[in-house]
Amino acid sequence: MTDLHVVDATQDHVDDIVNVIHHAFSARRVLDPPSTALSENATTVAAAIAEHGGLLVLSDGVPLGAVLFEQVGDVLNLRRVSVDPRYQARGVASAMVGCAEEVAVRRGLGRVNLIARVELPDTVEFWRRRGYSVVDQQAQNLTFAKAMPVELTVPTADEMQAIGEELAGQLRAGDVLVLSGDLGAGKTTFTQGLGVGLKVRGAITSPTFVISRVHPSLADGPALVHVDAYRIGGFAELDDLDLDASLEDAVTVVEWGHGLAEALAPDRLDIVVTRGDDDTDETRSLRITPVGPRWAASGVQVSVLER
Repeated sequence: MTDLHVVDATQDHVDDIVNVIHHAFSARRVLDPPSTALSENATTVAAAIAEHGGLLVLSDGVPLGAVLFEQVGDVLNLRRVSVDPRYQARGVASAMVGCAEEVAVRRGLGRVNLIARVELPDTVEFWRRRGYSVVDQQAQNLTFAKAMPVELTVPTADEMQAIGEELAGQLRAGDVLVLSGDLGAGKTTFTQGLGVGLKVRGAITSPTFVISRVHPSLADGPALVHVDAYRIGGFAELDDLDLDASLEDAVTVVEWGHGLAEALAPDRLDIVVTRGDDDTDETRSLRITPVGPRWAASGVQVSVLER
């Protein structure tokens, strides 16, 4: 078996999903208190699929893995994440979780959550490798969370600034934003909105020829450090700017920072601004990807435009 097909769960898949759940959880060592997964049956699984959906992984028609969804507000909870033990180590879980995250993005949800048992270190490590962070613990249950990317179509430069201004209200000292996009895509326009929201001093323009500018706060908030990495040849040159001296006390924005500035902080926002082929069209695509535990519990909220 090589090709994995992840499909949306339907009522036709109920029996297969029940069987996968039972195979997966019966193979796990006994925990105290025990998992309730083995109590799942055709009735409970059918009800879960009807209300919230789920996924089934197939290969040559053989069911290998399954997950049930529970949508609560802005969160997609993953339930009964299961891989038939006969088909482990074939990428089934990773494929399934990746598709679940795509479902969350399509639904416009901010986060994906799940519960894992602390007594299962391999399972805990799997979720950490997938970019999930522990946001709560109740007895043996660890709640993992991962913030989902926000994808927006931005019609005008004014609305690009408005998004930056709104996002500024969710930032705090120590936050790092890595901006990517073609020349003229709108990275500096976005940063100007951040400056308005952060209430910093000085006009925000492209810092290409000075590489870095510091805009102090006018309102007892964090300063905005605006960096242009276009002419920086590598992380060593970026490190020469001595940004570490200001990282904890400022909001740091690095334009052209993809592949370079990620090492500045484990928690960051990766922001990509994309322009179309028509130079007369102001419409831009904006993707904001939260990375790290800093954003796992809350995600990014943008209400200026509908997702």
